Amino acid sequence: MAEFGLREYIREQGKLLIVTPSFDFDSFDELAETLVRSLSAQVIEKQWDADLHTWLIDFEGCRLLLKGEHYSESMWFEALDKTSSIEELDFLATLFKQGF
Repeated sequence: MAEFGLREYIREQGKLLIVTPSFDFDSFDELAETLVRSLSAQVIEKQWDADLHTWLIDFEGCRLLLKGEHYSESMWFEALDKTSSIEELDFLATLFKQGF
């Protein structure tokens, strides 16, 4: 069974909601690192608040935010620039739809 899959792709908002294994505040880092490595992406910066992790990542030259909210166990990508990131988001949506 695939660890990661597509929950919803909201193209006009530049958001890609993904299916992940269960996680909590303490296990987010390990899960997110696994995801980022699987995509051959690079983490640029990490930030967290009481209930939200926000990582700036570089995926093939495209800057995206990887966000994780542990109360709802939700993880998603947001484009910093929706216009210039659409090709990468389309590719990621296809990849996540297949599951990996």
